[in-house]
Amino acid sequence: MLYLNIENLLKRKGKSKYWLVQELGSNYTVINNMIDNHTTGIKFDTIEKLCKLLECTPAELFIIE
Repeated sequence: MLYLNIENLLKRKGKSKYWLVQELGSNYTVINNMIDNHTTGIKFDTIEKLCKLLECTPAELFIIE
């Protein structure tokens, strides 16, 4: 199973979910669903934005279990 590692990356940067919502121009429910892995798809441009904001690579953004 593939999971998003957003929560750990936010902690590493000392940032909050609210900060991510503001930076992505999204809403809290969408971000919370991504963090809780309740989403079934993510656009490439969103992956790119997340990587830039969280200063990570796509390999760090995802976890495979």
